[in-house]
Amino acid sequence: MTLVRLGDLDMTLPLAAAAFCWMAAARAWRTAMLWGLLFGGGVMLVGASKIAFMAWGSGLPALGFKAVSGHATGVTAVFPTVFYLMLQGGGPALRRSAVVAGVGLGLLVGVLLVVYGFHTAAEAMAGCLLGAAISLAWIRLAGASAVAPSLARLGWFALAFLAGAWLMSFAHVGWWMIRVATFLSGNDRPFPLGGADSLC
Repeated sequence: MTLVRLGDLDMTLPLAAAAFCWMAAARAWRTAMLWGLLFGGGVMLVGASKIAFMAWGSGLPALGFKAVSGHATGVTAVFPTVFYLMLQGGGPALRRSAVVAGVGLGLLVGVLLVVYGFHTAAEAMAGCLLGAAISLAWIRLAGASAVAPSLARLGWFALAFLAGAWLMSFAHVGWWMIRVATFLSGNDRPFPLGGADSLC
């Protein structure tokens, strides 16, 4: 359950923001913007799939698919990226190992989401695939322009993470998604989403 909680929005969004600040602190603007666009696009896609289900009951019932798993997406997108940044000063083999470890952690969380009954296999798989596409695309496009660690960058990373975690305690993202879904559909109540992501 502790590993599953790594996919909570109050963990993955602050980590994603901290990675952005790491790059911005080094004035690697193109790399930072690329990360922001890829991760932000993934978050919007996950949110749209959840709102669509809560509003209109969309999905693939034959596969038990309601919406993309936000937990699986978040872990598989953020942790390979952060591990890659942390070990950017090492050799290619070390960086590859970091990426493999991050993706592996995301896959493990995806499996646990299914084992604990938070998501179906289709929902967890969709999340893992989306998250891996985000992180691997960023790593491929950023390449050597990714910024190696330094004391200042680690400091900005820590500050951004702590600030983001504090702000997320007030966000109530799940409540806002329900409000948007009921507003768009005109229904009094949303279709029940369930799963770990309904707790966000």
